[in-house]
Amino acid sequence: MQGIDEITEEIIRREGGYVNDPDDPGGATKYGVTIGTMRRLGLDINNDGRINTRDVRALSRAQAADIFKKQYFEAPNIGMLPAPLQPSVYDMYVNAGSHAVKILQRLLGDFGFPTAVDGAIGPDTARVAELAYAAASGYLVDAYGIARRNYYYGLADARPKLRKFARRRDGGKGGWITRAEEFMAEKFRLSRAEHDARVRGWA
Repeated sequence: MQGIDEITEEIIRREGGYVNDPDDPGGATKYGVTIGTMRRLGLDINNDGRINTRDVRALSRAQAADIFKKQYFEAPNIGMLPAPLQPSVYDMYVNAGSHAVKILQRLLGDFGFPTAVDGAIGPDTARVAELAYAAASGYLVDAYGIARRNYYYGLADARPKLRKFARRRDGGKGGWITRAEEFMAEKFRLSRAEHDARVRGWA
């Protein structure tokens, strides 16, 4: 089983370096850390009294890793979940905040283990997740990956500007989709034909 440091390094690898895509709601981002997160944490790296894109560019991998571990693993209590679920939920929390937990909570209900869909991991969600994992250990992690993928497709359905994150220019799977599929068995990943069918209605 991977440790938290290994999982964090993989997240940083997936996120990549500095980007400032005008269609990305997160704004300027480096290693997956958004300018909004840096402002919320008061991370003025160059100590000029402002937190702007210069600070984002100056962010180090070590600083990003520290933010992820404290803000996106420890603070939301992801460590309370069954260990096999933690990497995917952690990765999704970095990408989508509390929606990562809401996706899991809805999924637990679908598996017959309802819990409040509030985006927070507390004793009840942790208990229910343990029960669901014990009952469906061979499927729950894959099912969460599929639910993540559906969430991304749904975002792109609703917001055309986001479709480039789910479908590449050549029509193949975009970064969101391949990211979700990294956390599921090969047999549950969509073929190119299945992906094409899913996005056929997009302009």
